Amino acid sequence: MRPPLVPRLLVLALLAACGVSQPKLAHLPEDAVVLAFGDSLTAGTGTTREHAYPEQLSALIGRKVINAGVDGETTAEGRERLPRALVLLCLGGNDMLRRMDRAAMRENLAAMIRDIRDHGAEVVLLAVPEPRLLRLQPEPAYETLTQDFGIPLEGEAMTQVLGDRRLKSDEIHPNAEGYRRIAEAVAQLLRRAGAI
Repeated sequence: MRPPLVPRLLVLALLAACGVSQPKLAHLPEDAVVLAFGDSLTAGTGTTREHAYPEQLSALIGRKVINAGVDGETTAEGRERLPRALVLLCLGGNDMLRRMDRAAMRENLAAMIRDIRDHGAEVVLLAVPEPRLLRLQPEPAYETLTQDFGIPLEGEAMTQVLGDRRLKSDEIHPNAEGYRRIAEAVAQLLRRAGAI
C-alpha cells in the first residue's frame, strides 16, 4: 500500500556521519508530515511498532511521522520503491551485513537523494554504522554523501545505540529504549536545523 502523498513532506534519509555542522532546513509547519523511509531499523524490528523511532519521533516533534520501514530492504530495493513512496530513509545496514559493494550502496543512496529532491522534499541523513569486530563505526559513505549534497545528518545516535547491548533487542536491532534515543537525537537535529 502506498503512503499518501502529502504537502510539505520532509524526507528524513536517516543515514549519516559525525562532526559536520548541520545545514539548515525549512521550518516544518504544525500540519507537516515526515515520512520515515528505511529498513528494519525504521520499521522497529525488536520492539512493538509504537516504540519504533518514527512513532517516538512524532511525539517528540509534534508532527505526524509515517513509518515506511521494510524489514530486510537493501538500498537497491529502496531505490526501486522510492518513486512510489515518498520518504523517511534509513538504509545501508543490510548492504553492509551482506557484504555488498559499498560503491553501489553509495550510488543507490545518492540516486535516492536526487529522486527525493526531484520530488521537492528535503533530506536528512542518519548514519548506519559499519559492523566491525571490536566496535561499530559510521560508514564513511554517509559523510561523503552529506558533503556532496549539502544535507544535514545525524551520525552518532545509531552507532551509540547499536554499540550498547542494553539498548538492543537482538544482535542487530534496538529495543524500545534504543529507538527512543534515536528518536530524541533526530528531534534534536530537526530543532538545530530549524525544522521545528
